[in-house]
Amino acid sequence: MGLRGSWQERSGISRAQLISVRLLPGAVIQLVGSYTTSGAPRFTRFSSGRFYLLVVGVELLLVATTVLVPQWTSDPPAAGYVAIAEAQFAPVVPATRAFAWSCGHNQEGHRNTANIVVAPGVPGPPHHVHEYIGNLSTDVDSTEDSLAAATTSCPNGDLSTYYWPVLRTGARAGDSRHGEIAGPVAVTVTVFGNPVAPVVAMPPLLRGTVGDANTATMPQGQATRAWTCSGAPERRTDRYPLCRRGDRLMRVFDFPSCWDGRRVDSPNHRAHLVFPAASGVCPAATFAVPRLRLAVEYPRPDGDRFAIDSFPPQRNAPQTDHAFFVNLMPERLMSRVVRCLNTGAECA
Repeated sequence: MGLRGSWQERSGISRAQLISVRLLPGAVIQLVGSYTTSGAPRFTRFSSGRFYLLVVGVELLLVATTVLVPQWTSDPPAAGYVAIAEAQFAPVVPATRAFAWSCGHNQEGHRNTANIVVAPGVPGPPHHVHEYIGNLSTDVDSTEDSLAAATTSCPNGDLSTYYWPVLRTGARAGDSRHGEIAGPVAVTVTVFGNPVAPVVAMPPLLRGTVGDANTATMPQGQATRAWTCSGAPERRTDRYPLCRRGDRLMRVFDFPSCWDGRRVDSPNHRAHLVFPAASGVCPAATFAVPRLRLAVEYPRPDGDRFAIDSFPPQRNAPQTDHAFFVNLMPERLMSRVVRCLNTGAECA
């Protein structure tokens, strides 16, 4: 997972050609190796993380970089929103057993800019705040030991950490303004079985990722996160839905559930835990684990003045929604989950 501990990995890049690059202000660099700046110490990223720099008109020495230039030249707010009645129906998925619980809705106000999956030990940018449920200690300095010793917001003792970008009111898709944080009023944690095979237990410290914070400028493949409304949960969209009066705004994160049986993380934080086919069949050499869903609910915002936190080039685009988890369920709870999903026992 890249947390500080015995399983922390460093980049395997040992020799690389340094290149001098001069960039215009506003360009964004994704570092995938080591880098230096004139007169500054050398940095090496962890293989489980990324660094992003907003260039302000300086010359940098870089190793193996990708330069990303913001694609928007004007605000496209209308494209970011859709009336829920115009959203598509969600695909039908095979029925399976389910096991659900609540970990509260962050009544503790546990928020910070850390991302312990992608960039452990590195404070995140102030414009990208995450909201947490579950483990109450998760922050930039988290370690295996600190997470295991923490308390949790989950009454069933689940010490896992679950997190996603905050929602703000007063902000809009297509602009870079920040409004006030709007906390959720309900969060449901649900795990589902597999329709064609029994599930095996998630290993401790397994990390899961759904969605991508850079989708607006770097389109990705399959990413099952969606927006909907409580009064029309059968409709899903990758845009911000305009819900009917009396409904709640909802974010739904469906995580991948086919584990490679070996790793708890991978360099891109995805290859070790992948999505099944629509039928539920996992790819060869992977094993079905409980499929996690987070459903996050908010009071219906007035109009279209709401958006999630994002990196500046993403301009608050709804398609950049994403979430992470780190599994720290006690063994007894995980065993109960597996029995429920495979046999129907102990589901209550």
